[in-house]
Amino acid sequence: MNETSTSVKKTSYRIKRYYSYIIATIISLAVPFITINGNHLFLLSFDKKQFHLIGIAFDMQELYLMPFLLMLLFLGIFAATALGGRAWCGWACPQTIFRVIYRDLIESKILGLRRIKNKQKEPNWSKAENASKKVVAIIIWSALSLIAAADFIWYFVPPEDFFEYIQNPTEHMLLIGIVLSTAAFLVYDVVWLKEDFCVYVCPYSRVQSVLYDDDTYQAIYSTNRGGDIYNDDKEKIIFKAKDLPEVANECTTCESCVTVCPTHIDIRKGMQLECINCLECVDACTTVMGKLGKESLVQWSSTSAIEKGQPTKLIRKSTIMYAVSLVLIVGLLFVMGGKKEYMLLNVNKTSQLYKIKENNVVANNFLFLFQNTDSKPHTYALEIMDHKDIKITRFRPFKLSPKKLAKKVVVLQTDKLLVNDITKDTPITVTIRAYAVDEPERISVTRKAVFFFPRADKLK
Repeated sequence: MNETSTSVKKTSYRIKRYYSYIIATIISLAVPFITINGNHLFLLSFDKKQFHLIGIAFDMQELYLMPFLLMLLFLGIFAATALGGRAWCGWACPQTIFRVIYRDLIESKILGLRRIKNKQKEPNWSKAENASKKVVAIIIWSALSLIAAADFIWYFVPPEDFFEYIQNPTEHMLLIGIVLSTAAFLVYDVVWLKEDFCVYVCPYSRVQSVLYDDDTYQAIYSTNRGGDIYNDDKEKIIFKAKDLPEVANECTTCESCVTVCPTHIDIRKGMQLECINCLECVDACTTVMGKLGKESLVQWSSTSAIEKGQPTKLIRKSTIMYAVSLVLIVGLLFVMGGKKEYMLLNVNKTSQLYKIKENNVVANNFLFLFQNTDSKPHTYALEIMDHKDIKITRFRPFKLSPKKLAKKVVVLQTDKLLVNDITKDTPITVTIRAYAVDEPERISVTRKAVFFFPRADKLK
């Protein structure tokens, strides 16, 4: 018996979750500081109007990747839910991690205000000592909330800019206001709103039941062994069973699985949207039933395994469809990501349609806007690819620093009679190639420009 209890303690889901929380926290804090070739691992910068992904910087003109990322996010959530229910909620969600830090670490371990194994019982604040501890708990969490809020902002304002901005607070009041507002919400959320956020605010709980099937892993109570605690109307009938013939139900009605639940539900009622799959109830029942030499009545399993006695199928129609969809989206993401332009170029015609110079030289003026989206400086040059009689003038190759913009007035002109038409001006589409002199194969873009040639009677 003691060996069973000790084994349960060593391998409890609570301890495994704590490790998961530590890993998730380290990752969330570290990602904003990781850079590859000067670009961040993940950053959505509204300040610089850039999106960084795996060390590649995309400007706002290149956000064609965003739909693929959103599809990947939502399909990934759906696939994870179909397989493991709300495992994200119980094992990696920031809301759950914050509540565990406040409730289990600060209130229980540090200040001794409650027992970790009783999530239902709130500390008694009537005594002055407990009330003062409550204030200390809030102060500690407020400090941690500022760190969490800053970490959230770092995914939109990179740390190197963030720390520079806060040194001049009067010039960046909006940024500081967002950090303080986010921290204040986290204090309210974790200290007062608590798991009600998961139950009433988070939309994920509302869609989970649609994504579940009989092979979805979840915390599930075995009515075959434990017996029915509730009827179909969710009315408790266990204590009325004395009037019924005696049955060999294994549930001791100790209520351990209830008192340990952070969202205040009874897992024996069946699947409920409040369940976040934290598996606290599995640990509680495993401990109680282990003392009786029996297997837990609440398990991390599926409806097929517990109620039908059939093996859980990980590979099934829904998971195959999700896997195929995710592979296609990831493939498209890499294909589209491989098309990143390391130089952006906009070509616009000036207000003057054309100009006729001496000796019937016809000139068209254009405004070229260059942007270096690479992480190093480049020297840019231009060439016309499809009209040898049209030349580029008033332009010399120039050097542009990374992430910088440059406007250049470019003149295209010709001294040839391209069109002999006395009725109208003729538009001629010209293909212009802009490229980096130092890396012409990697950095090269083509743009179309419309060159207007005047009607013949305007020429001398």
